[in-house]
Amino acid sequence: MAATLQTLHIQNSEIPMITEKDNRLPLINLQLIFRVSGSIEDGDKPGLARLAASILGEGTRSHGASKFAELLAADAIHLSAHAGVETFVIELSMLKEKEKEAFMRLKELLVDPNLTEDALTKVKTKALGDLQAKEDDFDYIADKNLKKLLFENTPLAHPPLGTKESIQAVTLNDIENFLKTHLVLKRTIIAIGGDIDQNASKELTSLLEVLPEGKKAQLGYYTASDKEKEITTKKETKQAYIYFGSPYNLKYNDEDVYKARVSTFILGTGGFGSRLMETIRVKHGLAYSAYARVSFNKSHSYFSGYMQTKLESQKDAVALTKEVIRDFVAKGVTQEELDQTKRFLLGSEPLRNETMNQRLHRAFMEYYKGFELGHSKQELKKIESLTLEELNEFIHKHGEIEKLSWSIVTK
Repeated sequence: MAATLQTLHIQNSEIPMITEKDNRLPLINLQLIFRVSGSIEDGDKPGLARLAASILGEGTRSHGASKFAELLAADAIHLSAHAGVETFVIELSMLKEKEKEAFMRLKELLVDPNLTEDALTKVKTKALGDLQAKEDDFDYIADKNLKKLLFENTPLAHPPLGTKESIQAVTLNDIENFLKTHLVLKRTIIAIGGDIDQNASKELTSLLEVLPEGKKAQLGYYTASDKEKEITTKKETKQAYIYFGSPYNLKYNDEDVYKARVSTFILGTGGFGSRLMETIRVKHGLAYSAYARVSFNKSHSYFSGYMQTKLESQKDAVALTKEVIRDFVAKGVTQEELDQTKRFLLGSEPLRNETMNQRLHRAFMEYYKGFELGHSKQELKKIESLTLEELNEFIHKHGEIEKLSWSIVTK
C-alpha cells in the first residue's frame, strides 16, 4: 500500500505519523525522527549529538548495556540510535509477534537511558578511537576541510564526529541536557512500516507519552561560500585526494530541483558516461575517478565533487575540472545526454523503491521537505517531459557552481 499520513494527539502536541503497510512478511520497522536535533545542534562541543546517540546504544541504567542487549537479542529486536546533521533518529525493528516486547524495551530506554560515567567513558573512548582511525582516512580529511571552507563560521563547519578536544570536553550533564531538549514531542515525526494494524496508533501514543512536550526549534539556513578558497593538507600518500565545492542557488523545495538532479547526473553523478569521468579519466587519464553531485538539505544546498589522481597529475586534473564545469555552464548538454539520463533515471526508479524501508524513507523525506506524499512520482513525470531547451536554460542560470573551493590531501 502507498504511504499515508495521519496525526497523533499526545498531550498538547500533534505528532505526524507516516505509515507504509506491507503484510507480506511479519515484520515491523519504526523510526522516531526528531527534527533540529542532529549535529547542527552540537553548539560549542562538536560530536555531542553523536555521543548522545551512542549513549542510547548502551542500554538502560537499570539493566546496564550487556543485560539490555541480551533482552533485545532474546526477542530478535533491533534497537539503535544515530544522529545526522539535521535529525536524531531512533530505529526499532521487530517480528510482528514481538511488537509488545519491542515497544516496552524502547519505552524503558526513553525513560531510563544509561546516563552513567561508565557508559560515557565507554562511548567517548570509542569516539576517540574512531577519530584516530580517521587520521589516515584521506577522503574524510578532504571532505571535512571542504566543509570548513564552504560553511566557515557556521555549525556546518564543525565535523559531526567532533574533535579530540571537543569529545573529551563533553560531560554527562551535556548528554543529559541534549536528550531532554531534543527528544521531545514537539520535534517528533513517526515513520512506521510493515505488518502493522489498527492498534498501532494507540500503542505509539502510549509509548510516546513518556517524552516531555518540549519546544519546537527553527532550523537555520546556511549559504555555501563563493570565495573560491583552497586548503592543502600534507600526508604520506601515494595519490592526491581532491575535493571541490561551490554554492548552488537553489533550495530543497524549489520547483526546479529535478532539473538540478538531471543536469548534475550528466555532469558528474552518472559515473562512466558523465562529463567529468569521460573527460578527466577516459580522455586524459588524469584521475582514477571523478564525480560531482548536488545536495539539497533544509539547512543548506551546495554543489560538490571529488577525484583521486596521481601526485604528478594533481594540478592538471584541477585545471581540467574547472574547464569542464565552465564549458558545461556555457554550452549546456546535448539531446543524446538528456535522453540517456532520462532512460537511466526513469528505468532505475523501481530499484530505488523496491523495499518497504526505501518507500518509507522516501515518504518521510517528502513530508520532511514539505511536499505531499507521492511528490517523487510527480518529479519523475517532470523529468520525462523535460526538454533540452528548458534544461540548458536552467544550466546557464547556475554559473555559481564555477566559484569552486578546493580541499586537497597530497604528499
